Amino acid sequence: MNEPATPTWFDRVNDLVRREPLSALLFATIVATFVYFFGIVPLFIRGTFISGACSVFAWAWQAWNPGMNQEHSKIVPIIFLWLIFYHRKKIAGAPKESDKRGLIFVGIGILFFILAARCLQPRLALGSLPFLIYGSVFYLWGKPTARIILFPCAFLIFLIPFGAIEQATFRLQFIITSAIGFLSRLVGLHIDAIGTTLTATDNRFNFMIAEGCSGIRSLTAMAMITAIFVHITQDRLWKKIVIFGFSVVFAIVGNIGRLFSVVLVARFIDPKLAAGIYHDYSGWFFFPIALLAMYSFGRILNSGLFSKRTIIEPHEV
Repeated sequence: MNEPATPTWFDRVNDLVRREPLSALLFATIVATFVYFFGIVPLFIRGTFISGACSVFAWAWQAWNPGMNQEHSKIVPIIFLWLIFYHRKKIAGAPKESDKRGLIFVGIGILFFILAARCLQPRLALGSLPFLIYGSVFYLWGKPTARIILFPCAFLIFLIPFGAIEQATFRLQFIITSAIGFLSRLVGLHIDAIGTTLTATDNRFNFMIAEGCSGIRSLTAMAMITAIFVHITQDRLWKKIVIFGFSVVFAIVGNIGRLFSVVLVARFIDPKLAAGIYHDYSGWFFFPIALLAMYSFGRILNSGLFSKRTIIEPHEV
């Protein structure tokens, strides 16, 4: 006898549409509304008034650029879809029942979008996406399914360009400069670390730590990676919060290692090579160092040092 064929994802979707046609129609309507208001309606200024207006997604695409250190946001929708696919079995197995409490989150998302349109603040419109998607799923299929997609929805926060707050990270430049100066003295290199400038005592080279070397670019990238790491590998909320909070430290450690390698190349090989092509491609050193710091910290946190120990009281035989 031939075994029944395993149903494909298309068969499952088709079966769901037949069993719940109203929910399927409502879901299609919600998707069409998203596409219209976020992808078609020109509500926001495209850079300048002369350039005209554009939709939310069109504005976001031009804002996700290297100049704002926000190019990582372009892969956020892909990661969001991957996270949904990663949890597909949990989503399929979760009990599904409509829950009107989801309309609360939908209402919050709509309020954010209206404020964005009235105040011409497209960042608020992007911030409404997590609420709208989470609330729609909550309303259509209930809390169990919405709880599964809570993190993927929260991850959409990284769609918002944070390049405008780069000035708030200027203190990291001083921290990294001081750390590189300390490491240089530790290995016997004669370097003066003043402010954000690294100068060899023999004037062989002079480097300045710019915003892009220690600012929002590496922080955003490391925060995204750390968020995914703790979501997949950690089972306790407090561990997720602690490790994610240390993503700033991981970014600093990675940048220190990368820029210190630039100093070593300038000292022992060639300053022009260090300031040129090596600096441009030294980002490859950042991620291994930062990821190693993240992984090591996670291992330490899960090593049992921070777990409660059970004290066994002696007893008489």
